[in-house]
Amino acid sequence: QVQLVESGGGLVQAGGSLRLTCAASGRTISANGMGWFRQAPGKERDFVAVITWSGDTTLYTDSVKGRFTISRDNAKNTVYLQMNSLKLEDTAMYYCAAAPRYGATRSIRDYDFWGRGTQVTVSS
Repeated sequence: QVQLVESGGGLVQAGGSLRLTCAASGRTISANGMGWFRQAPGKERDFVAVITWSGDTTLYTDSVKGRFTISRDNAKNTVYLQMNSLKLEDTAMYYCAAAPRYGATRSIRDYDFWGRGTQVTVSS
């Protein structure tokens, strides 16, 4: 199985930056998708970004393109989400997720393992 732990959330001002970290442990997940999702109160959990374990493919939801960057460090079994030019609308609980059966996928149904989340709050 895969265990995921997020960190790096916090309170930032609009226009600021934050880097989220997802530490993975357990089974080898090479070639599988590692993604970030987010959920605001009363809203559905939405796809943010995904990267294949090899790093050959990345996908982003339109609202974060040009502002967020997903990356990974295979030696550390760690995935990052660098968030720049943060907006109030980015406020949400951010979850790291793993899709062992797939590579780059936007579908929440394809992800089998989830972290507990890290809160990102953007203030004016």
